[in-house]
Amino acid sequence: MYKLIFYRTSRGEEPVSKYLKTLDIKVRVKFYKLLTLLENLGPSLKRPYADLLKNKIYELRIKHGSNQYRTLYFFFERDYIVITHGFTKKTSRVLEAEIKRAEVYREDFQKQIIKGEKYGSKKI
Repeated sequence: MYKLIFYRTSRGEEPVSKYLKTLDIKVRVKFYKLLTLLENLGPSLKRPYADLLKNKIYELRIKHGSNQYRTLYFFFERDYIVITHGFTKKTSRVLEAEIKRAEVYREDFQKQIIKGEKYGSKKI
């Protein structure tokens, strides 16, 4: 079993938590179920639920109505999955800016770990 971590900025904000709070309850419930599946399966979770985008950045995928919802994440060390942020989109393509943002968050996360920041796994 893997441990989920929600990335936290230096100001203590969790972008993915903030995003999830904006979603309709039905979509939020789907995300939490999918996060549990990701926690159990890790890199074995594949399409249609998860996919590798590029540079070891992955997406968690939900479709509800005409909207597509995504959270991006990466693997850290052996058994951690760091969820960076989420967004809603209408097209099938993930914008390069969203992938870049996840990469920036990954770099910041790694710097925080080097500095000795403590992260606990996120309880769902």
